Amino acid sequence: MRVVFMGTPDFARTALEALIKAGHKIVLVVTQPDKPKGRSGKLQISDVKDCAIKNGIEVFQPEKIKEESSVSFLKSIDADIYVVAAFGQIISKEILDIPRYGCINIHASLLPKYRGAAPIQQAILDGEKVTGVTIQQMNTGVDTGDILLQREYAISDDETGGSLFDRLSILGADLVIEALDLIEKGKIIPRPQDESKATHCGKIKKDMGLIDWSWSAEKIERYIRGLNPWPSAYTYMDGRQLKIWKADVSDEKGECATVLKVDKKSITIGCGEGSVRVLEVQLEGKKRMEMSAFLLGNRILEGDRIG
Repeated sequence: MRVVFMGTPDFARTALEALIKAGHKIVLVVTQPDKPKGRSGKLQISDVKDCAIKNGIEVFQPEKIKEESSVSFLKSIDADIYVVAAFGQIISKEILDIPRYGCINIHASLLPKYRGAAPIQQAILDGEKVTGVTIQQMNTGVDTGDILLQREYAISDDETGGSLFDRLSILGADLVIEALDLIEKGKIIPRPQDESKATHCGKIKKDMGLIDWSWSAEKIERYIRGLNPWPSAYTYMDGRQLKIWKADVSDEKGECATVLKVDKKSITIGCGEGSVRVLEVQLEGKKRMEMSAFLLGNRILEGDRIG
């Protein structure tokens, strides 16, 4: 099929690479404008743009895709379908109506659950056991279109936001290839979403990583995994930020935000309910390391306060 692909981050790149490998003709890639990065302010291209350039595909980077000039340009492109994955801009009905088969979206949840910006991390934060990917026919709502295909994925006990992101990006890429084949053959039956089961999730913000030690140990452990690698869960020790990269739930009981136990490989910190055993950390300005290495250069005693 002749495809216009809209996407920006590495999650979308996986799908674009799969479409190219499957033999679909990518007639245009639409991605977000280059953005300055770091102190130098040097412009950085998106993962999707990098993939497009390497494959000799034309790239379009509108500041606002809903502008008349952008819509006019898209109308000049001969495409059967638009495939969208984490593009980052709202697509108007005028654009949705351009291609013959409309626009389909790769969404990293089992819709109608977790509509919105951060379904991958939110599934872990909420303690879900199963998530997945949905291919949906886009409409003017946010992730409200008819379901075309879905595939489940079981969340492991040690799943992080990063590992789940990688797994669902591959699952989404495979599923969109299957969806395009069925659409082209007229063998796909759209299924309306059950609005009574719809849930929403917002964007992940940096300050969400601050650990509240009054939470239960189970919730804190999920936040440590779900916000890994960004923005990462963190606390404070002697006024310095301490990122916690890995921890598990402990049976130790004691005062909240207090070091309950110290051994060669870990420290155990009291929570509002239960405690967590901290296994991997990163002190502000230092490298990420296992707690065993951290304890060689940092003195932590039972009874010390954290946070």
